[in-house]
Amino acid sequence: MMSLVVHLKAVAHLRGKGDRIAKVTFRGLPLYSRVAENCGEVAHFNETFRWPIASRLDQNEMLEVQVYNYSKVFTNRLVGTFCMVLQKVAEEGHLELTDTLIDDNNMSIKTSVTIDIRYQPMDGTGGMWSDGEFLDVPDDRDGMFAFETDSLLSGQSHGSGTSPGRSLQGSIPTFRKAGRGVFSAMKLGKTKSSKDDHRRGDEPAVLEMEDLDKKAMRLAGMLEPDTISLASVTAVTTNVSNKRSKPDIKMEPSSGRPVDYQINITVIEARQLIGLNMDPVVCVEVGDDKKYTSMKESTNCPYYNEYFVFDFHVPPDVMFDKIIKLSVIHSKNLLRSGTLVGTFKMDVGTVYSQPEHQFYHKWAILSDPGDITAGCKGYVKCDIAVVGKGDNIKTPHKANETDEDDIEGNLLLPEGIPAERQWARFYVKIHRAEGLPKMNTSIMANVKKAFIGENRDLVDPYVQVQFSGQKGKTSVQKSSYEPIWNEQVIFTELFPPLCKRIKVQIRDSDKVNDVAIGTHFIDLRKISNDGDKGFLPTLGPAWVNMYGSTRQYTLMDEHQDLNDGLGEGVSFRARLLISIAVEILDTTSPEIICSTDVQVEPVSNISESATGKMEEFFLFGSFLEATMIDRKIGDKPISFEITIGNYGNHIDGVSKSSSVKKKKKEEENQEEENELIQNSSEDEEDEDADLTSVSSTPPMKPFITDRNYFHLPYFEKKPCVYLKSWWQDQRRRLYNSNMMDKIADKLEEGLNDVQEIIKTEKAFPERRLRGVLEELTIGCSRFVTLANKDVNLAGRTKLDRERLKSCMREMDSMGQQAKQIRTQVKKNTVKEKLKLAQNFLQRLRFLADEPQHSIPDVFIWMMSNNKRIAYARIPSKDILYSVVDEETGKDCGKVKAVFLKLPGKKGFGPAGWTVQAKLELYLWLGLNKSRKDFLNGLPNGFEEIRATKTGHGLPPVTLVYDMKQVFQLRAHMYQARSLFAADSSGLSDPFARVFFSSQSQVTEVLNETLCPTWDQLLVFDDVELFGEATELRDDPPIIVVEFYDQDTVGKAEFIGRTFAKPTIKMCDEPYGPPRFPPQLEYYQIYRGNSIAGELLAAFELLQVGQGGRADLPPLEGPTDSERGPILPVPLGIRPVLSRYRIEVLFWGLRDLKRINLAQVDRPRVDIECAGRGVQSALIQNYKKNPNFSTLVKWFEVDLPENELLHPPLNIRVVDCRAFGRYILVGSHAVSILRHFIYSPPDKSCNNWATAGDVSVNLEAEPPIRKMDTVVKLDAMSDAVVKVDMNEDESDKEKRKKKKKKKGGVEEEEETDERVLDWWSKYFASIETLKENLRSQEAAHVEAEEREDLEIAAEAADIRPDDLHLKGSKMKERFKEKKSSKQKKSHAADGSEKRPPKARVDELVVYNKELESEYGNFEDWLHTFNLYRGKAGDDDEHTLDDDRIVGRFKGSLCMYKVPLSQEITREAGYDPNMGMFQSIPHNDPIHVLVRVYVVRATDLHPADINGKADPYIVIKLGKSEIKDKENYISKQLNPVFGKSFDIEATFPMESMLTVSVYDWDLVGTDDLIGETKIDLENRFYSKFRATCGIASNYSMHGYNIWRDPMKPSQILAKFCKEGKLDGPHYGPGGKVKVANRIFTGPTEIEDENGLKKQTEEHLALSVLNHWEEIPRVGCKLVPEHVETRPLLNPDKPGIEQGRLEMWVDMFPMDVPAPGPAIDISPRKPKRYELRVIIWNTDEVILEDDDYFTGEKSSDIFVRGWLKGQQEDKQDTDVHYHSLTGEGNFNWRFVFPFDYMVAEEKIVISKKESMFSWDETEYKIPPRLTMQVWDADHFSADDFLGAIELDLNRFPRGAKTAKQCNLDMIRNEQELPTISIFKQKRVKGWWPFVARDENDEMELTGKVEAELHLVTAEEAEKSPVGLGRNEPDPLEKPNRPDTSLMWFLGPLKSLRYFIWHNYRWLILKALGLILLLLMLGLFLYSIPGYLVKKILGA
Repeated sequence: MMSLVVHLKAVAHLRGKGDRIAKVTFRGLPLYSRVAENCGEVAHFNETFRWPIASRLDQNEMLEVQVYNYSKVFTNRLVGTFCMVLQKVAEEGHLELTDTLIDDNNMSIKTSVTIDIRYQPMDGTGGMWSDGEFLDVPDDRDGMFAFETDSLLSGQSHGSGTSPGRSLQGSIPTFRKAGRGVFSAMKLGKTKSSKDDHRRGDEPAVLEMEDLDKKAMRLAGMLEPDTISLASVTAVTTNVSNKRSKPDIKMEPSSGRPVDYQINITVIEARQLIGLNMDPVVCVEVGDDKKYTSMKESTNCPYYNEYFVFDFHVPPDVMFDKIIKLSVIHSKNLLRSGTLVGTFKMDVGTVYSQPEHQFYHKWAILSDPGDITAGCKGYVKCDIAVVGKGDNIKTPHKANETDEDDIEGNLLLPEGIPAERQWARFYVKIHRAEGLPKMNTSIMANVKKAFIGENRDLVDPYVQVQFSGQKGKTSVQKSSYEPIWNEQVIFTELFPPLCKRIKVQIRDSDKVNDVAIGTHFIDLRKISNDGDKGFLPTLGPAWVNMYGSTRQYTLMDEHQDLNDGLGEGVSFRARLLISIAVEILDTTSPEIICSTDVQVEPVSNISESATGKMEEFFLFGSFLEATMIDRKIGDKPISFEITIGNYGNHIDGVSKSSSVKKKKKEEENQEEENELIQNSSEDEEDEDADLTSVSSTPPMKPFITDRNYFHLPYFEKKPCVYLKSWWQDQRRRLYNSNMMDKIADKLEEGLNDVQEIIKTEKAFPERRLRGVLEELTIGCSRFVTLANKDVNLAGRTKLDRERLKSCMREMDSMGQQAKQIRTQVKKNTVKEKLKLAQNFLQRLRFLADEPQHSIPDVFIWMMSNNKRIAYARIPSKDILYSVVDEETGKDCGKVKAVFLKLPGKKGFGPAGWTVQAKLELYLWLGLNKSRKDFLNGLPNGFEEIRATKTGHGLPPVTLVYDMKQVFQLRAHMYQARSLFAADSSGLSDPFARVFFSSQSQVTEVLNETLCPTWDQLLVFDDVELFGEATELRDDPPIIVVEFYDQDTVGKAEFIGRTFAKPTIKMCDEPYGPPRFPPQLEYYQIYRGNSIAGELLAAFELLQVGQGGRADLPPLEGPTDSERGPILPVPLGIRPVLSRYRIEVLFWGLRDLKRINLAQVDRPRVDIECAGRGVQSALIQNYKKNPNFSTLVKWFEVDLPENELLHPPLNIRVVDCRAFGRYILVGSHAVSILRHFIYSPPDKSCNNWATAGDVSVNLEAEPPIRKMDTVVKLDAMSDAVVKVDMNEDESDKEKRKKKKKKKGGVEEEEETDERVLDWWSKYFASIETLKENLRSQEAAHVEAEEREDLEIAAEAADIRPDDLHLKGSKMKERFKEKKSSKQKKSHAADGSEKRPPKARVDELVVYNKELESEYGNFEDWLHTFNLYRGKAGDDDEHTLDDDRIVGRFKGSLCMYKVPLSQEITREAGYDPNMGMFQSIPHNDPIHVLVRVYVVRATDLHPADINGKADPYIVIKLGKSEIKDKENYISKQLNPVFGKSFDIEATFPMESMLTVSVYDWDLVGTDDLIGETKIDLENRFYSKFRATCGIASNYSMHGYNIWRDPMKPSQILAKFCKEGKLDGPHYGPGGKVKVANRIFTGPTEIEDENGLKKQTEEHLALSVLNHWEEIPRVGCKLVPEHVETRPLLNPDKPGIEQGRLEMWVDMFPMDVPAPGPAIDISPRKPKRYELRVIIWNTDEVILEDDDYFTGEKSSDIFVRGWLKGQQEDKQDTDVHYHSLTGEGNFNWRFVFPFDYMVAEEKIVISKKESMFSWDETEYKIPPRLTMQVWDADHFSADDFLGAIELDLNRFPRGAKTAKQCNLDMIRNEQELPTISIFKQKRVKGWWPFVARDENDEMELTGKVEAELHLVTAEEAEKSPVGLGRNEPDPLEKPNRPDTSLMWFLGPLKSLRYFIWHNYRWLILKALGLILLLLMLGLFLYSIPGYLVKKILGA
C-alpha cells in the first residue's frame, strides 16, 4: 500500500500562551492533531499522520499545515499556514525541514514549524482505498475529524477571518467548516476591486490580475499561472462561514400558467401504403382535436400537400404531454368510418425538443396498433412544427424536393432512435398507497355511521395510468385511506417510445364525477439509459410522493389543478408504491397477443422490506426571524407549522393510520435488538419513547414594521419545532443526488462569474473558466470515489444499481472531458467552451434529479386564525444530514432565508410577487440515532429551553440567545436603471424600501423616471443581531430591497425586488482600504421571474462597540439645503466623475399616436442625462413635416469614469399645447451609453496607409458562395487579378462544343438566353442558398467531429500507466477511422459530381429580413421607440409593442472633453455638425417606391377548410393598394409574382406595411399577417439599400440593370461623397479607387449582339467589393430577395407565414427608372402525354375454368395521371389469356399543364359542387398504370400497378425477359430518365402488388410507349384515343375465341349471349317477376276477402 506519512514535530516562536491545534491537509483530506494545551512559545505535537494513497504522488501536489489557537467556545483563530509542493518528496521519498508560516495577509511571520515527510511508493499499484479506513477514527478526537474536501485549489478556500474583499489581496485562506452558500444570482457582496482603487482615481476599476497571479503562484507554490484556478483568489459572491445558505431569488412559480402554442402540421404525401387499390385519407390528431385531409382515390401513394394548424392555450406541461397522432384510413366516407391502415404517435414534447422545434419533410412509419406482428404499413411524409410564444421557426427553404425521396434516410424520428423500433410491453405495477386525504364531507360519514354503525374511511381510490394516448385503470378500493391494489397495467407500444412521460394519478371514484387526489409524472428518460451500457426503463418498487392542494376537503377545491399535476403542489397528498418494467417483445413467437389494448391483471404482493428498512427520522427547525409578513392577513396571532408527509399536520392530516401502529410495534422489537445503539445515544430509552412532536410554533401577535408589513417579535427567544417520522431509509439516493447538485451549483456559480467577467469586459475570463473546469474535474472524481462505497444493498432497486453505474460513468467522462476542454480554453475560445460547460451543467442537473422518491418534501405553513395562508416547500434532500460533507443537503444545518408564497393560482401574477413572509429558518433532517449534531449549525451563543424540566434528552422548544451584537447599517442607494414602467405615462414614480432584520426605511420618491438617481444614504441605527460576533461578521443576514411606484391615490405598486449582502466592519477593525469604503455594485431587480431593472448601491454594516456611535466613521451632514434632511452618498463611495460632451442628432419623429384623443401637433424632444440636458427645436407642424429644423445640439455633463456605471440617458417627447401646457407623449431610456462613445479613427491601421497601390483579388465567384472568406488585403501587398465575366468568347465556344457525353446528365445544349427569365435567376439563387446552408452544416459537423476526436485522443492518454498500451491502439483506431472517412469522402466526391450548373446570373436570397443582415440600417440614424402606458406582465399578454406610441429618429455621440485637434482641422469640417459630418439634409424628399412581392409560404389558414384565399395589400402613408381582385384561391403557399409602384414623400410617409389578407365571399376579409418596413432608414443608409446592386451588368434580357443610375455614375457619386481619389479608369480593364486597383472586362453586347466598349463592368466590380475600400468602405446591398415573417397583432409573437419580397426606391429628382421587371409567375406549359399500351406478359391468372379448372385472365390495363383520377382511361379487354399475355395496341391520351421549373403538374378544379371558384393544385407528374382482370358479374379484380415519376423513372427493359422486380426495388441505384428530356420512350415495365406478408411480388409486365408532345405539336399531329382515327393503331392479333367451344361451351355461350343481349335478358327477367307478383296477388285476394267478411 502506498502512503504518505507526515511527522509533525513542533511549532516554535508562538506568541503568548494558549491551547494550540494543528491541521494537516493532503489531497483535500484534513487530519487534525490533538490539542496542545497551555503551551507557550513552543508547542510540541510529536504526532504522525498517515494518508494511504492509490495513485502515485504527483510532482506538484501540495501539503498544507495550518496552526490554530484553539478555543472551546469561539471559532479557532488561525495563527499561520505553511504550504509546500511535494516535488522533492516525490523524487527522494524523504524530507525533513523547518520553515516559517505565512499569515492571512501573505506576510511571513516568525512562527516556524518542523516536519518530517516520508513517501513509500509501491511497485504494484494499490486498489482504491476504502473510505472505511478513515471513518474508524479513534474517538478521542471526538468531533475534530471532519471530511473536508476543499483542496487549496478548489476555490472553497475562504478564510474564516477574510471577507471576500480581503481574500482578493491573496491572503492564504484558512479553512473552516467546508461548504458555503453562494449568492451567484444575487451578486451579494460581489468582488470588490482592489485596495488602491480609489487612489488611482482615473483608470477604470479592473482587478489587477498580474498581482493576483503572483499571489496565486505564491499560494500554489510556483505552479505555472494557468494551472491554478483563480477561483481561490477572486471568488465572487462568497459566504465564508457556512452557517447560512443561499436564498432563492425567483419568487413566482413559472409552471402551471397557460401559454399560447401553435402546432403546424403539413401532410405532404404517403408512400408504400399496404393494401390493394385503396382510397386513403390521413387523420391528424393533436390531443383531442382531429382534422382530416381530402380523399385520394385508388392509389397507394397519395399526394396531399395539406396544411393544418392547431392552436392551444395551455400550460407547457400539458402541451408537451399531448400526443400527435397521424393515422391513415382507407375508404372513409360520410357513412362509414373506414378501416385503419396504420398509425404513428409521438408527443409534442419530442417535437419541441428538436432543433428549431420542428421536423421538416420527414417520413413517419405507420404501424398497425391492432396487430403488432405486422411490419411497417407505409410511410407518411410530413412537416411538424411546434411554435411557442416568441419562437420563430426557421423554415428550411422550399424549392424542389429531390433529396427527400430517400425514405430510410429521412425518417420522422429524433436523433439516435433506431429506424426499426420493436414492440415492447410496459408493465406499470401499482401495489398500494398510504396517507390519502379524505375526499368526502364528514356529514355524509356521520349519516352513514348512524345507519351502518361503523366509521369508514372517506375515500374510494383507484389509480389511472396514462401513456402515449392510452389510459388504464386499476380496480376501485372502497373506503380506504390505505388501499392495496397489487395490479399491473400493461401498455404495448413501440420501443423506444416517442412519448416521454407516464402519468400516474390516484383518483377518487365518485357517483357524480371522479376527481384526482394526486398526480405523478414519470419521465422515461430518467429511468432508462440509451447508451451502449444502458438499461431499459425500470423503476422501483419505490414509493412516489404526490403533492397537491391542501388536505381539508371542500366541495369546490380552488386548487384542484394542483392535484392534476399543474403547478407546484402545496401539500402532501399521498404516497404510492409502484414499479415499472419493460419487456421487448419477440413478435415472431406464436402465443403473442396481437392487439395493443391496455390490459390490467393482478400481481403478487411485495414484501415490506423491498423498499428499504423503516427508520425513524428526526426533523428539527428553528425560526430565527419572521419579518415581512403581508399586512393583508390581519393582526390575528400567527404561527408556523412544519410538516413532512402527514407527520406534524394536526389540522387536516389523517387519523393515526394502522401502519403507524404497526411501525411502533416493529420499533419496540427493534429496540431490544438495538439496545446498544439506543443506549449509546444520549437519551435514556424511556424518554425517547415519549418524545412527542412539536410541529408548530406558539401563536404570536404580529408587530407593525411599516405600512405593508408586520414582523413577529422573536428577538432573543427563537421558537423551535421538531418532528419524528418513519420512512424507508433510502438516504443513499438523496446523497448521490446532493453530491451532483453541489457540483452543479458550484459549476453554475463559476459559469455566472465567467459570464459576468465577459459582460463587464474584465480581464482574463479564460482563467476563471479554467478554474471552473478544474473544480468540475475534482468534483467529478470525488463523486466517483464517494459513490463507490455505496454497498448497502437493502431495498436497492434495479434502477438504483443501474443509475449509480451510469451516473459514475457519466461523471467520470464529464471529469475527463472537463480536463480536456480546460487545456483548450484560450482567450479566443472562451465563449464556445463556455457553451460546452453549460451543456455539462444541464447534464448534471438532469442526472441529479432522482426519479425514485424517498422522504417527502417539508412544507412550512403560516397559519393565522387556524387558516393556512402561505407556504414554502423545501425538498427533503436539501436539509438531509450526512457525516460526509458532500452528501449533506445544501441547506442542512444552515440558516436560510425562506420566502413564503400564496398557494396555487393565487400565487400567479402580481399576487405572487409580494412576499407573504420572510423567515430566517434553520432546518436539520436526519436519522434519529445520529441526531446529536442537530444544533451544530446554529449561530452560537444560545441556551436551550426544553418543554419539560426532566427531559434533558429532549430537543429544545425555544432557544434563548444571550449574545447580542448591535450594528449600524448604512445603505448607500445611488441609482436604479431600466425599471419597470408602472404608470400609464410609461414612466414610474419610484422609491425603494430597504428591509434589514425587523427594520425598514424608504428612499425619497422621484417622479416620472425609470432611472432614478436617489443618491441617498439610509442609516439604520441599533440593529440587533443575535449570535457570536465573529460569525455574524462572516455571514450577515441578507438585506431585501423592494421598489415601488408611488401613486397619488391607492397603494404603492410593486415594481421589483433584489437581495444584497452588507460588507461588515467589527468594532476592532479599521475603517479603510481594502474593504472600506465599499464600492457601488449592480444588483439585478426581479419581478416574478422576469428581470425588472438593476440597482446601483453599496451596503455596509458597522458594529457599534463600547464607545457607542461616536466610534463609527463620521457621517457627512446633508450638503444641499433644498433636499432637506436627506443624506447623500458619501464621497469615497460615489463614483469618480469626468466631463463628457454629448452631441445629439435630432432627425425627426415618426408615427406618433394620439394622446388623450388629441393629435400631436407641435412636439419637442427633451434629452436628459445625469441632471443635464438639451431640448430640440420645436416641430411647428407635425403633420406637414415631422423632421427637426436644427439637426445637431450638444450639452456637457459629468459622468463616472467607469463606463459600467454610466447613468442612462432619457429621451422624452412632449407636445406643446396652447396656453403653455406640455403633455408627455412618450419616453425612451438609453441604458447602455457605451455604444455611442466616439473613438477617433486609428491612424496606424492599414486602411489609412497610402504606401503603394493594392490590387484587389476578384475572381469571378464560383456559383457556390463560400461563407465569409473575404481576404483582407494588406496595404503593402500587390497582386493583380483578372475578373472573368461569363461573357468571354472562349467560354462560349467551349460551351457550344459540350454535347452529351455517354451517361451524362446534361443532354441539351447550353441554356438559351431567350428561355431564361427572372424565375430562372431566382431558382438558381435558392439552390445556392441551400448549398451554402449544406456546406455550413457540413463544416460544422466536421469541426465537431474534429473536436470529438481530439477530446477522445486526449482522454485516451489519461492514465499514465496504461498509456503505452492504450495510446498506440487509440492511434491505430483513429488512423482507421480517418482513412475510412477519407475514402468515404473521396467516394462521395466521385459520385456526386453535380451536373454543371448552367451559368445563370444570380441574386442573393436572404432567409431572413434584410435589416437583420445590415444591423437594422442604423449605421448612423438610430430609431428609438417611445413608450407610454404601463408595462405588461406575461399573464396580461400586453407586449411592449402595444406601448409604443411613436419613434424618435436621431443619434448620439459622446466623448471626453477636450477632444484632440486633428479632427476639427480636417478639410470641410462643419462646426455646427460636430461629429455628425457628411450627413444628408432632412428636407422632405419625393420617392418612387417599387415593391416586388414574389411569394408567401406557410400562411396560417383562415378558412374552415384549412386553406386561405390570400391577396396582397400595401399601405404607405395615406396611399393604399388593394390587390383584391387577384386573390389566389385556396392556397397557403401562393406565388404572387407582382410589383406595385407607390409614390411617397419622406419623412411623412416612411413606414411601408405589406399585408396578406384572406378573401371571403361574404363578410369582411381577415388579416392573415403583415410585415412593416422602415423605408427611411434604408433610403439614407450608407449600405445603399435603395436598389440592390446586381452581380453583373447587362443592358437587355432577364438581368437588365434596374437602377436609373449606371454603375459608373454610382461609383463617381460615392467617391465624391467619401472624398476619395478616383475613379481612374486605366487601359487593360483596370480601375483605381483610392489606392485599390480593380480589374474586369470592358466590352458589352447590346440587343443586336454588337460589342461596344464600356466602363460599367469595371465600376460594378468596384461596387461589389466596396467593403475593401479604406475608411469609407462597407458592404453594399446586393440584388436580393428577403424573407420576412408575417405577424398578426391578435397573435403576438407567433409567425403566421413568411413573405418573400424586395423593395426598390428611386428619388424623383433623378431620371425615372425603367419599367419594373416582370416577375409574374410562370404560366404552366400545356403538354400532352400519349401512352400506347402494346402488350402485356406474365400477368397472373385469376379465373378458373368451370369444366377444366384451367387458370386464365381477362386482362385490361387502366392508366391515369396523378391528381386526374377522374380522367382515367381503360383499354379493351383481352379475354381468356392462358399465359398472361395480352395484346392491346391501345392509346391513352393525357393532356396536362406543367411547370418546368418546379417539376409540378398544375391542376385547376373545383373542390366540391359548392365551391365558388377553382382551386389550383400542384402535384408531381406521376403516371399510374394498373392491370386488372375483368369479371362479368362481380367487381373487377386488381392485379398490379406501377407508378412512374415522369421526371425520373427507370428506363424500360428491351425485352420482357429482362424486365424484373429489381427495376422497382433498386430504383435509387438505377439510371433514370425524364420524359421531358427524352420526349419518347418505349420498353417493358413490371406490374407489382403486395402479397399477404407485405412482400412485393411481380404480377405482370407491360410493354408501353410514352410520347410527350407540347400542345402546339399535338395540334399539328393529332391522334385518336384507343385505336381510333386520326393515326389509328392496328387491331391486336388475339387468339380466336371460336376454338373454345370444346373447352368451355358454357363460358363461350355466356360470353356471346350475355355480351350481346344482356339488357334484353335483364328486362325480360324483371317483367317476369312483376307478372308473377301480380298473379299471386290476384290469386290470393278472394280467399282473404271471404275470411275478412266472415270474421274468421
